[in-house]
Amino acid sequence: MARPFRFGVNLLTLESAEAWRGKCRHAEQLGYDVLLVPDHLGNPAPFPALATAAEATERPRLGTFVLNAGFWNPALLAREVATCDALTDGRLELGLGAGYVKAEHDSAGLPFGSPRERVDHLVHTVAELERLLSDSEHRPRSTQSPRPPLLLGGNGDRLLRLAARHADIAAFTGAVQPAGKPQGTLQLISPEALEGRIGAFRRFAAEAGRTKGSDGTGIELNYLIQMVGPTDDRRTKARELAPYAPDLTEDQLLEHPALLLGDAKEMAEQLRAHRERFGFSYFTVLEHNMEAFAPVIEELHGG
Repeated sequence: MARPFRFGVNLLTLESAEAWRGKCRHAEQLGYDVLLVPDHLGNPAPFPALATAAEATERPRLGTFVLNAGFWNPALLAREVATCDALTDGRLELGLGAGYVKAEHDSAGLPFGSPRERVDHLVHTVAELERLLSDSEHRPRSTQSPRPPLLLGGNGDRLLRLAARHADIAAFTGAVQPAGKPQGTLQLISPEALEGRIGAFRRFAAEAGRTKGSDGTGIELNYLIQMVGPTDDRRTKARELAPYAPDLTEDQLLEHPALLLGDAKEMAEQLRAHRERFGFSYFTVLEHNMEAFAPVIEELHGG
């Protein structure tokens, strides 16, 4: 039986408290299951934004998508996580990543290590969070036990191994840092290469003897949709996007889960196909796509 769909929206802008609460309520009304906040300088601070979102809404889960582990000391992060989980009445989902934007580290006066060093810090952070949040003596206590659900996002083998051992949700970037491009630039990999990454993750999970999440169901797979493009001509739209993915063919663009093109019914069929092919059942869109994606939620919710 196919896993039910979940839909999240990554909220990126903060104008005022009133506008933020209104936006969160509107996302709930549109049918989004998870309200998410990233961890980039220039965007809202994740934990106060999520606590405020909880006050304005009733149903959606609330998540970080994703925290940059390099910004955080694990002990201080455990305090933030436990506090936010309590203030959201146990609706928090904790997303973590290794970080990839050097300019943000430079601006914050924080070291930006090599890819290995950044993953090392993420591994350490996950281990410390597991230890601290599962400790009955840790204060404050999180509402969810032993901790909020953990999402780990990435693409490389070490990060996928970490997700296979610890995550309840594995988020795939489906993109890599291209050679010769500025640090933080990401380029889509092909759908076939993405399948290979998912296959590697499944092998790592099998090797770890861990093919289920903490709730007893299979580990949930997430993908961030980069573009929602309503159109009555999918191929023409794909050709317009070709310069942004020069290594992919037109057919590969049309098959790629990063791009959702067509009318609502066609987009719904694409997501069903992605669930069948890749195993993705939890899809996230960016805030500027929130309205365009809403008809797709209506088509698919509970499907």
